[in-house]
Amino acid sequence: MSRAGARDAPGSSASSASPRVLAVPAAPSDGHGGDAAAPPADGQGADLATPPADGAATRGPRPRSGRAGAWAELLRLPALFTVPGDALAGAAAAGVRPGRRTLLAIGSSLCLYEAGMALNDWADRAEDAVERPHRPIPSGRIRPAAALAAACGLTGAGLALAAAAGRPALAVAAPLAGSVWAYDLVLKHTPAGPAAMAAARGLDLLLGAAATSGGTRAALPSAALLGSHTLAVTAVSRRETTGGSVLAPSAALATTGVLARLVAGHRRTRLPAGRWAAAAPGLPGPKRAAGAPEAGDVLTAALGAVYAATAARPYFHATLNPSPPLTQRAVGGGIRATIPLQAALAARAGAPATSLLIAALAPAGRMFAKRAAMRKVSIT
Repeated sequence: MSRAGARDAPGSSASSASPRVLAVPAAPSDGHGGDAAAPPADGQGADLATPPADGAATRGPRPRSGRAGAWAELLRLPALFTVPGDALAGAAAAGVRPGRRTLLAIGSSLCLYEAGMALNDWADRAEDAVERPHRPIPSGRIRPAAALAAACGLTGAGLALAAAAGRPALAVAAPLAGSVWAYDLVLKHTPAGPAAMAAARGLDLLLGAAATSGGTRAALPSAALLGSHTLAVTAVSRRETTGGSVLAPSAALATTGVLARLVAGHRRTRLPAGRWAAAAPGLPGPKRAAGAPEAGDVLTAALGAVYAATAARPYFHATLNPSPPLTQRAVGGGIRATIPLQAALAARAGAPATSLLIAALAPAGRMFAKRAAMRKVSIT
């Protein structure tokens, strides 16, 4: 999906329309669908592979490492680190400790996210042959039929893992898969594209809640906040190859400020009526000095600040100069900001351990992306 919101990833996963965010799908994908053009080399940078002069694939068998690198580019492997936080934040919002079913939900999210990535490039192969000839399909390194088969297989695997997590999880995964395919095949280049990507990322968070607790109602506010972030990133990504839009990055900058305030401004408190259950109304909770912040409040505020700093700076630069390179950097920053936002949502729900686990995915993703084999793989 280019879930992500986000290519949110989510991706976020967003070609011309999405961040790569599920996770969960033209345009960058927030992880569930669309593929955003790669941001300029910034440590995650664009794929610099040069296609043959005539655009055709080089004859003869390719080295195994070359095939593996092509698939890594197609699937945007570094962006996968934005996906697990969806399910974990959903479990935290539901007030339940992550468990085996949460792991199944994460596996489902990863599969559906990658399905969106592969399907995005298959659907955009003609456009990419003109605008992005270095990508795996137009450069001849991956056959279109293989990319489509991968998208179908990964979608089936994602639904199977969701079914193993229970009927409530499957009930969320099915529309999630539908939103991924609808985005990549129909909605990406329409006004409904950003909304479809936002829905995919929000559903990805609800998948974690449904798999872990059997319900989604408690996680709806968190899903709405994450979906709003994905909507903003996807809207920016629609102009990443042409630039020229001041409205999209400025709106995304404003959205980031509002979301950071909403996340830090309210934190649900768990009262001591059990290890993972909320206390009944009227039971006394722990007392603290008036005006003294709780550790959870401090953690939520800190993660909210990291989220705002990660997304706001590139959005601001793109607002001042909406050139394609700065617009692409804004998309990349928005996708990377997905992880601290997920962590802040978990901390806001009163799950600091889960929050820190999600936050740890950010440095892990950066280390993975800096590996030699990943340096040409765009996060979007």
